[in-house]
Amino acid sequence: MGPLPQDRRWLEAAARLAGRARPLSRPNPGVGAILVRDGVVISRGWTQAGGRPHAEAVALEGVDARGATLYVTLEPCAHKSTRGPACADLVAASGVARVVIGCTDPDPRTAGAGIARLEAAGIAVTLVDCPASRASLAGYLMQRIKGRPHITLKLALSLDGCLALANGESQWITGPEARAHTHVMRAQSDAILVGGGTLRADQPRLDVRLAGLEHCSPERWVLTDGAVPEGWHALPSPEAVHGMADVQYLFVEGGAQTAAAFLRAGLVDRLLLYRAPILIGAGRGGVADLGLAHLANAHGRWRATDRRLLGKDVLEVYEAL
Repeated sequence: MGPLPQDRRWLEAAARLAGRARPLSRPNPGVGAILVRDGVVISRGWTQAGGRPHAEAVALEGVDARGATLYVTLEPCAHKSTRGPACADLVAASGVARVVIGCTDPDPRTAGAGIARLEAAGIAVTLVDCPASRASLAGYLMQRIKGRPHITLKLALSLDGCLALANGESQWITGPEARAHTHVMRAQSDAILVGGGTLRADQPRLDVRLAGLEHCSPERWVLTDGAVPEGWHALPSPEAVHGMADVQYLFVEGGAQTAAAFLRAGLVDRLLLYRAPILIGAGRGGVADLGLAHLANAHGRWRATDRRLLGKDVLEVYEAL
């Protein structure tokens, strides 16, 4: 059965629900599910803390799903676990008439098998190319496909591209609204990383200081091949992110040398640029030398995806091409 006009809208809604699972669903992907009958939401669910129960199990619990349509951001799992049954089996036994899926699962234990099991049970399955579903699963997909976390680089800059005065003073470039937004981004990450220079100079806490989200403070990492303080993890090089198997979302906060190292390695998937309406002049630049030999090599690497005001500051979001 082909897609219906409303399918993408419901999948986008399920993708927004999936955001509630991030990053608490680790090590499982954060999935969203919505059960709909005659245009009315019967129930909804998202992957719970620790990865179980899955979104489909939450949405189907205690409801009459017969004849309804289940919208789910990721193909229902087909493998059994000691922690719970396969979602494909749960859905097949629920009586739903149709399942709309926003993204296939690259996990070889499920890839295509979840859809096949649903179709074998007589359920109509529609696979929709849904960018919102893929975006909500960016960390999981990156780990499964490329074996590393999805990496966001955050920079707080003046209008002329400085992150500090020449003497190193940087508190504060941006205002309270932008700083609060940064803490929200931290809360959505599994790990946060700074360079060794930033650690030594600033001794940052790198925690989440928003009421109600303190428990979402990410693991603290530093880019160094030396010793690290207790409670921190060392990353010897940007390329070593391929060894961070339990991290789906990595948030890189600084400084200029660390930002350049990840950019040179082609390991930044998303840029968050917080721009304050100030001019510094002869300050410290936000990014160190990238080794570009020609200006043309700087073009065609980024796509603007969002721009918004945060108090007096502006947030610009770019995705790697």
